[in-house]
Amino acid sequence: MKVRADILRTYQGVHTWTGIIAGLVLFIGFYAGSLTMFKYELADWATPVSAPVTEPKTSNYQALVDKAIVQYPQQMSNGFSIDLLTDQAPLSWYSQGKERGMALDNQLQFLHLNSKNELVIEQKSESKLADLIDYLHRTAGFAGEIGHDQSGVYILGIASVLYFLALVSGVIILLPTLVKTFFAIRKEKGPSRFWLDSHNLVGIASLPFHLIIAFTVVVFAFHDLIYDGLSPFYDDKSFFQRPPPAAHSYQIENLPSIEKQLLAAKNYAPGYEPIHIALSRLNTNSPTAIVKMSNESAVVRGPDTDYLFLQPYTLEILNSSYPQGEESHWGNMVASIFSLHFGTYGGEWGRWGYFVMGLFGAFLFYSGNLLWLDKRAKKDANKRSTLFMANLTIGVCLGSIIAVVATLLVGKWVNQFTTNANYSYLYSYYIVFFAFVAYTFKKGTQHASYWGLVSLAGLCLCMAGSTLLQAISTEHYFKYYQSITVDFSAVVFALIFYFSAKKVKAKSAHNTSTQ
Repeated sequence: MKVRADILRTYQGVHTWTGIIAGLVLFIGFYAGSLTMFKYELADWATPVSAPVTEPKTSNYQALVDKAIVQYPQQMSNGFSIDLLTDQAPLSWYSQGKERGMALDNQLQFLHLNSKNELVIEQKSESKLADLIDYLHRTAGFAGEIGHDQSGVYILGIASVLYFLALVSGVIILLPTLVKTFFAIRKEKGPSRFWLDSHNLVGIASLPFHLIIAFTVVVFAFHDLIYDGLSPFYDDKSFFQRPPPAAHSYQIENLPSIEKQLLAAKNYAPGYEPIHIALSRLNTNSPTAIVKMSNESAVVRGPDTDYLFLQPYTLEILNSSYPQGEESHWGNMVASIFSLHFGTYGGEWGRWGYFVMGLFGAFLFYSGNLLWLDKRAKKDANKRSTLFMANLTIGVCLGSIIAVVATLLVGKWVNQFTTNANYSYLYSYYIVFFAFVAYTFKKGTQHASYWGLVSLAGLCLCMAGSTLLQAISTEHYFKYYQSITVDFSAVVFALIFYFSAKKVKAKSAHNTSTQ
């Protein structure tokens, strides 16, 4: 396909500058997004191993709830949750803080029945490791809030608009040579051609995924503005109707059994399994129960599960994330957007697929920046702006990965000695990240690239090594340990980073010898 040369030059400029401006924050968003596919597994890996106190899916929930209502009527009427999958204490409520938000000092009361059928209560800090991984994915680490949302969400929203332009302009640039060069990886024509071919192949092969992500991130970031803009077309009616409160208040003593509530949820969504139920405001006229519904072989429209909103006394379904008929255009559309972004429509294979595609996305921005820097360096390697951007690219990209791995390691050990490791997660990430960016600016890109990759290989090995050390010092460790996949993956990535470091060192030696 022929495209005029002046048009190609215009789109080349658009592609280059949109990619350069947005590339670094999108790199963090993508690789952290890959980690969110397994954020709970990573959080479990960092949590001390403990023996189970109950059987998952036990039939004894009602006895637990009944005893808790008798002994803690006020706390239970405010609201409580039951985790149906855990082998630890299944019932809990917040004694400090609340579920929404990023408060790091939330406290939870956990309850279970022991072997003598006695109620056992224990207070624990809420682990925020999984939420902080998700926070990094949604904000790229930018602190601060604008309105009710984090400032980084809006920054990533703007970056995604540029990202969409970069995708479209990149396809137009490739059109004249797409058929001939799509699968061509030409190593014999030098490193620059190899990186360019790899960049093009990954970009075109994963184009549908990238278009979905670009669109959905913009919708997530600016959903308030979108809703406000569409309101006049619907006579300013709310998109999401709330049921009116009842004429009278309910009392927790009359609460139907947990079994009946789970059965109502199952009847509404056959094939889906309730895995968590959270009840709130139980002594008011507007009580609610939110049930997380899982189905690994079907589409779910939340980050991990579908949601049912239940009236816990009448067992009426108030709302859900399931398709709600042809009349509920907005509800169905929003639910579909959630599903496409979170990758929750392909079960376990879907999760791994999105994990790999997320890493490819990070590679796309990293390789794009390297190509631009290589081109600029050929014109003037010592130009200040080129050196600054090169240091920033290596410092931010490698620094953010090193910081996350270091944070996981810190969490693994700090959790052994304290009940609240949330602050250590936050501090360790930013300290390591900014330290490596400063190190890159001081030592230069070649030195920082090599030692950054070596550090990553070492830190990943330390993840598996930490598990072994804790296993030696803890009785029956592997009997209850369930995170072996995380350790195995860490060893695989350690090898990848080690061989990448060797490549960087060989390239640096080659460049030095040819100067």
